[in-house]
Amino acid sequence: MPKDPIGVLGRTNAASLMMITPEFYKLRSKRSKGAGKINHDLANFTMKPEFMELDGLKIRYATGGKGNGPTVLFLSPLPQSILCFDATWATLSASSNLVALDLPGFGQSEGDINYMTFAAQSAFLQKFIAELGLTDVHIVAPDVGMPVALHYVLHRDHKAKSIMIGAGPSVQPSADGSLVRKMIGSAFWRFVFTMTGAPAFIGGANQLGYLSYSPSSAEVTDYVTSYSGRIGPVTKWFQGYPEGCKDIDPHLATLNIPVQVFWGEYDAFLTADNAKRLHARLPKSALKIFKNCGHFFYQDDSDEFTEVVQAWVNGGSDLA
Repeated sequence: MPKDPIGVLGRTNAASLMMITPEFYKLRSKRSKGAGKINHDLANFTMKPEFMELDGLKIRYATGGKGNGPTVLFLSPLPQSILCFDATWATLSASSNLVALDLPGFGQSEGDINYMTFAAQSAFLQKFIAELGLTDVHIVAPDVGMPVALHYVLHRDHKAKSIMIGAGPSVQPSADGSLVRKMIGSAFWRFVFTMTGAPAFIGGANQLGYLSYSPSSAEVTDYVTSYSGRIGPVTKWFQGYPEGCKDIDPHLATLNIPVQVFWGEYDAFLTADNAKRLHARLPKSALKIFKNCGHFFYQDDSDEFTEVVQAWVNGGSDLA
């Protein structure tokens, strides 16, 4: 029998958490058979991550694609890594210059609690983009990458041509799901998530965040390895995000680059109402709600997600 990267204890803890999560029951009828369950087919990733030293940290990133095409930079979401973009990466490789970054403290990049703020992450992103000599970058940044991209273009000497963001915090007050509210407001629940560890954290996210996609064993193994022993610092990111949004929310109307806002229709972590309110606040934005998708819409409907990204970087971002 293939090895289960979540394990029996991780699955038990994740199931216990879902029992007290109302969104899990609300989405039950919308989930396809096998959604979130690990498949054990052989994975053949197109993306080939490597490591570099930057700012005193060992950082995982990837490059590829067509060097003279538009530059697309993917930022890792939580509790995943840059590998979650592999299907999109494979398609865009023929036409775009591709870069992906596991943000400090996320994925398999080093980074301690000092990096668990939007400001610290955007300062690092500025260094990374300068290190690689990137310009006119289209930044694709769902989930925890979203406030990093926003902070970067709002407060840094940025090199972005556009940003594509969703499923993360920005507008206040944020329409958060029950698990996010627990991590923001409760030291007890942050302790529970820390003690149950990466397998339960990822197992629960898979059950709640996917409505159709079935991640591979190799993919989930990468995520569990990435967050082993690191859930404690990650919960601090949630604790601090309402404060971090004070650097973003008041400045949204001043953002003068194109923004593609995208969100899953049935996001159980941060609801799609956030997407609509964000779109209304931005001077140059387009809105895409992925139908019948959860929080991990970029995998639930990777074909349409890839089409949206490809169209955007090939002229769709030229908003009036």
